[in-house]
Amino acid sequence: MESKAPPQSIPPTVLRRLIILDTAVSLKLYTFFQPILPFSLLKSLELSGDGRLFFPIILSILLTTTPGVATLTSTTPTLTPTANLLLNLLIGSLLDLVLIGVIKHLIQRPRPVYNKNMFLSFAVDHWSFPSGHSSRVSFIATFCFLYSNHIREILLIKVLNLYAKSVVVEYFAVAVGLWAFVTSVSRVLLGRHFLLDVVFGGILGLIEGMLVFRLLNYHNLSSWFIR
Repeated sequence: MESKAPPQSIPPTVLRRLIILDTAVSLKLYTFFQPILPFSLLKSLELSGDGRLFFPIILSILLTTTPGVATLTSTTPTLTPTANLLLNLLIGSLLDLVLIGVIKHLIQRPRPVYNKNMFLSFAVDHWSFPSGHSSRVSFIATFCFLYSNHIREILLIKVLNLYAKSVVVEYFAVAVGLWAFVTSVSRVLLGRHFLLDVVFGGILGLIEGMLVFRLLNYHNLSSWFIR
């Protein structure tokens, strides 16, 4: 009677190795920083990048620019600078929401097993890849950097001289960038995501910001669809 040869183990693919490494590194980061960083700090960062807070704020501010928004249905739509900026921010945020939902549904990577006490707004929130928080804050940071000239014209006090305005806007853009970075890192340290989820989310948010600035902004969209 012939003896059967033991089944040969299939070597893991490059992607599988990357996932294993990502899982191990993410767990080490989570384990190392848990006793150091207070949960309240990480939770505050999570809330600061939450879409449930972000979208109502943007919509509320946008509604205060009624004179600009009221002309959206005109044949030659015009907006106040503030309304135009906020609409572009809203367009990019909606784009991010759709892309994150589609990618999560397609990939369906489970969240870390040590993820605890997380409120799920949508069914796709069960999945980890990519990080919606990271993509959102990365988009906002990219948006603020690319639209710094518009922000200078809208947000700064008129009595400031040109140099002071430039310096304030630069500091503002840097502050938003640091907030985006710290918030993204906190997703791993809070146990919500793996490291690759955050990295891909950050790259996606960067691409979204450039798309809105170059292509998918209100000016271009209105010229395509409103005649």
